[in-house]
Amino acid sequence: MANPLDRMRKLNSRLRCVANGDSNVNAVRAQQNGAVRLKPAAQKLKVPDIVSLTTDDSVKQLKREIDAIARGPKQKDLPKDVEVSVFVLLNRESAKSPDLVTRRNGRVGTATVSIADLQKLDSDPVVQSIELAETLRAPDPQIGANTPSQPSADRYVLYNSGTVGVAGKNRTIDDIGKNVLIGIIDVGGIDFAHEDFMDDAGNSRIIRIWDQGGDAFDPPQLAVSEGKASKAQSRGSEITAEHIAFALKEAKAARVSPYDLAPQSQQIRGSHATHVASIAAGRSGLCKRAKIAAVLLSLPDADNDRRKSFYDTTCLVDGLAYLFALAEADKDIEAISINISLGTNGGAHDGSELLSRWIDASMTEPGRSICVAAGNSGQDALEFEGDTGIWSGRVHSSGRIPAAALRRDLEWLVVGNGVEDVSENELEIWYSAQDEFDVELFTPNGIRIGPVSPGQRVENLLLADRTVVSIYNVLSDPKNGDNRISIYLSPYMGEPIVGITAGGWKVQLTGKVVRNGAYDAWIERDDPSRGRVRTQWRLPSFFGPDTFVDHSTLSSLACGPRVIGVANLDEARELLNASSSQGPTRDGRMKPEIAAPGTGIVAACGFDSQNKWIEMTGTSMASPYVSGVAGLMLSLNPQLTAAQIGGVIQRTSQPLPGSGYEWQNGSGFGVIDPGACLREVVRMVQPVDDLTDSLQKRMKGKS
Repeated sequence: MANPLDRMRKLNSRLRCVANGDSNVNAVRAQQNGAVRLKPAAQKLKVPDIVSLTTDDSVKQLKREIDAIARGPKQKDLPKDVEVSVFVLLNRESAKSPDLVTRRNGRVGTATVSIADLQKLDSDPVVQSIELAETLRAPDPQIGANTPSQPSADRYVLYNSGTVGVAGKNRTIDDIGKNVLIGIIDVGGIDFAHEDFMDDAGNSRIIRIWDQGGDAFDPPQLAVSEGKASKAQSRGSEITAEHIAFALKEAKAARVSPYDLAPQSQQIRGSHATHVASIAAGRSGLCKRAKIAAVLLSLPDADNDRRKSFYDTTCLVDGLAYLFALAEADKDIEAISINISLGTNGGAHDGSELLSRWIDASMTEPGRSICVAAGNSGQDALEFEGDTGIWSGRVHSSGRIPAAALRRDLEWLVVGNGVEDVSENELEIWYSAQDEFDVELFTPNGIRIGPVSPGQRVENLLLADRTVVSIYNVLSDPKNGDNRISIYLSPYMGEPIVGITAGGWKVQLTGKVVRNGAYDAWIERDDPSRGRVRTQWRLPSFFGPDTFVDHSTLSSLACGPRVIGVANLDEARELLNASSSQGPTRDGRMKPEIAAPGTGIVAACGFDSQNKWIEMTGTSMASPYVSGVAGLMLSLNPQLTAAQIGGVIQRTSQPLPGSGYEWQNGSGFGVIDPGACLREVVRMVQPVDDLTDSLQKRMKGKS
């Protein structure tokens, strides 16, 4: 029987792989993939337990189930009870948005649709391509072992005291930032009652929290400027300044916590979002007079049913649109600086991802800045016995096939050793449009799959060991025109679940047509987490020691042209932290742009009545430092563009000891100098010194 997917030509490889699974398979997949969700009627589907292939009975059961699957019919209808979050690329900016698209910016739209409704999008003539959104992973900073004391109020010495003349106004240093909104897109909850967010009158400077996974208050009602207002914001809970003021006032009288009166779906001790906001805009932080607004993405924890919610990059788009609209609606806000300390490894790492293109379209207006954490995938060597830091560090490989018929092998390691990996593992290989490569996959047991030539695919192939393999060899990806090979290793998602075979998988590339020969490969981030069964783990895979290449490991979101990518400076040791991800981008652009303090940073500890401060380390801490500096710059000149902010930060940076001013893979153009940034902004707004008259007089005197 014909598969409806065979008539579709616009779905990307990952979306095809998901769409070709039935509801039971996607019930399991939705536990791991934030862009896949079951509709309420389907949430009763049971998620099976894992099986360990160590007994004769389990092997016999496995053979029976494989035989049954082999005899089963091909899929007839696409499921209606599974929804996916997608990005939609339209063929021109003037095209009318399809009805299913809920948000639009330029040629890029987002939608939440059932798998069955993908047919409608695919058949629309204005749609060029449809991509499954990327799953957002929870940030992974290192937490300090000790309980720190309150940070020094003058730890960020930015500028000489006195007044600063800007465009006819005299502002004291304490005034800088009042006309700016600091936007935080993060997880864990915002501790609006923390002393670090209070103004001199004891009022919270936090004016809005959009809790995307909450239900305590109504959803946001703001209209968005990019297009349809809509389903995209008809979810979650919006905590307003009025809600916060009421909670702070009435909590004492009622002898309850203010968080009981204005609850959030995430109120985690040591909240990541609270710490980040404290660095960017707390009283102990950088832009300490700014208003603050936060978007809490709905990243589920192990106790929640992940199948019920989305936590993907379209949610990030919704958050950005919300913050931009909020800034535009407030007459006292002249500019906005946003921090994003989240990311993924997927994509071409050249700024062509649809999320990056959406952001670029939003950043053409002055008065906007976005800073993004470079990522924590920099570690490539063991620092101690049993160190698992390399799991997140060995995510990139690159090389060159010099001529046709020559080969290159990539070693791809799946963790085992007594546990089974029940997460889906993804590997993408990008190479030049000039070339054509064949790809073969060899299992740890020596089974060969392929060759798969350009224009061919292997989809949801069930191996005898129960691993499910999909391989797509795509010519001319619609985003950038380059060629892409996508490989997915999936556990068997039946009853019971069987983990991916552990060991070394070999990916072999063979040059078919070679004019350039260069390739880059990335493994998608997959943070370790334990399942409900003792031997069930979601584990990252990584490249072998002879395959990984330690540059170009930065988050794909940090590769965007109009965002500022930030690396983690270990200020005490005056060097880059080993975990900080490195550039450049795949197309050779110099990212990250700057390094900022991100090691051992003490800032607000959320939702802890005993300990008000906590120490964290990661690019998640470095990025809000730069966001705070950008907020101060925008306060002095709200007409600065994102490009100008980036230029000033680069021009005023300071080199690390032993380095020059040339760009470095890890630290970018050097260490940010906040005071120099502000002095440069003041210099930029001074009247232009016109030399025309003096030169004219000099020339006349000579004649």
